[in-house]
Amino acid sequence: MPCPALRSFLLTEHALFEMARRRISREEVAAALANPEQTEQVRTGRCLYQAPASVGTTLYLLRVFVDLDRDPPEVVTAYRTSKVGKYRRS
Repeated sequence: MPCPALRSFLLTEHALFEMARRRISREEVAAALANPEQTEQVRTGRCLYQAPASVGTTLYLLRVFVDLDRDPPEVVTAYRTSKVGKYRRS
């Protein structure tokens, strides 16, 4: 199953908790899902969406995990990583 760009989705309680703890806004997640730089199927029904994100002058990669086998798709978790080179595929 390919990972389509998403315009509608549900944020799980876990995702909301982790986003608040990591100071990631709903708008950042929505932008990454609507216009991802890269996607990858992690396992059947779950996709990873990646998009660049900056905080101040530091460039990060925002990684959002989504269960697509639900209607609407559910965001499982989201986090930023500074290890852009490790996770970004060429």
